[in-house]
Amino acid sequence: MASKRPHVYLDHNASAPLRAAARDRMVDLLDDAGNASSVHSDGRRARGQIEEARDQVARLCGARTRAVTFTSGATEANATILTPSWQDQGAPVYLDRLLRSSTEHPSVVSGGRFSVACQEVLPVDEQGLLKLDVLETMLASDELTLVSVMAANNETGVIQPIEEIGRIVKAAGAFFHVDAVQAAGRMPIDIQSWQADAISLSAHKFGGPQGMGAIVVGSTARVPGALIGGGGQENWRRAGTENVAGICGFGVAAEEAAVEADPASQAGASRLLALRERLEEGLRRASPATVIFGMDAPRLCNTTCFAVPGVAAETALIAFDLESISVSSGSACSSGKVSVSHVLTAMGVDEALARCALRISLGWNTKEADIDRFLDVWPAIVDRLNPDARTQAA
Repeated sequence: MASKRPHVYLDHNASAPLRAAARDRMVDLLDDAGNASSVHSDGRRARGQIEEARDQVARLCGARTRAVTFTSGATEANATILTPSWQDQGAPVYLDRLLRSSTEHPSVVSGGRFSVACQEVLPVDEQGLLKLDVLETMLASDELTLVSVMAANNETGVIQPIEEIGRIVKAAGAFFHVDAVQAAGRMPIDIQSWQADAISLSAHKFGGPQGMGAIVVGSTARVPGALIGGGGQENWRRAGTENVAGICGFGVAAEEAAVEADPASQAGASRLLALRERLEEGLRRASPATVIFGMDAPRLCNTTCFAVPGVAAETALIAFDLESISVSSGSACSSGKVSVSHVLTAMGVDEALARCALRISLGWNTKEADIDRFLDVWPAIVDRLNPDARTQAA
């Protein structure tokens, strides 16, 4: 009987496997019945565990502990932050409009609680970088504005010049939100140097549990209006009984991710960058026609979005799955169909090439053997779908 193929998981930007330390911490807490809002000893113990995790998440972002509000995920965090209604220095403030880049996650593209009429889109260049001159021009108005930009793109890994964007936004007197979901654990996050009023995080992108996210504010004196009202949990910023086990798993994962985000860490960023370079060298070797999107821009150490002309992403995904290799398309999937990526469209990529886009995203448990297994399989897929691509130049 043939041996079973080892499974290779290369889709960390969609969801990373749960870290062992996070799982152990969560399992330890599952039998605890304490509600963190109760005053008895069980409740106080749960409250202490949450506050320890809050501090761990805050340190991932260079923030103060009380700046962190736990949510059900980054989608809820973004929906909360993208609101015209804020509290600033204890007084209500109402924002006139939302500016967001053309390559944002769908939870930001939806605009949150801003009406469609109050939303405007900021263009990017062919590398996926925000056009800063256009941002400055669009901020030259009397309207009080919220600017929302993701630190690193979920499809291409392209890193925006967040500090420079923050400087421009603050010079215009606007509010600034950074979606840091893909950045967390892969690059340093400093909410103060970014001059961000709020950032959003998702635990499962760096090895925490699914269904856990966070809002982190630059100052507790400037916060978005609550999306979920009711009780006074999370300092009145998000009602609902806290998920103690999930929060604590989030905290443990954040602590490990903070170490890995250090560019000098041999356990994290430098290791992933070496794996990414190994992957991209192999892709070019398999087909000189390979196009790597955002190649000339700063990119996350773990992300490669690429295409080979004539090799359809939808067919390639099925072929990889049959080989027990999990990758994703560079575009969103709906009802089992691969659609054209709005990110690549915004970058001016031809539709035919965009339909060939695949994304490889590495993470905390990716090994050299995983990359080698992918590269063993890929040439045969290219040969089957477009044999000429093995010799064609890009």
